[in-house]
Amino acid sequence: MGEPVSVIEKPSANTGMIRFDTNRSLTGMGHERYSVNAEVIGDRPPDVVARLLFATGQVDAVHVYAQTIMVELASGANSDGLKEIIEDLYIHYKPGVEVPTPESFGG
Repeated sequence: MGEPVSVIEKPSANTGMIRFDTNRSLTGMGHERYSVNAEVIGDRPPDVVARLLFATGQVDAVHVYAQTIMVELASGANSDGLKEIIEDLYIHYKPGVEVPTPESFGG
């Protein structure tokens, strides 16, 4: 269940920065900034994507504005696999995850 997010990965003019343009607005018109050194609180889409990106160990900072995600890579890191994390943001039933049935809800 869920629909993949379309993502275009673009290098930034700034060294160590990667830009991801998506087909979904994650913040509306608000800016959200996250640092690897600060706890990400909340369960909104920008919070979730920041946590997932930080969990890779490849990312030091994330800035989300509407449908654009700017990622500051950790020293020596590359962007391998980051695009796929964003694409799968709304995919809920991945291989190995049991799909609920009416019986699992007592029905």
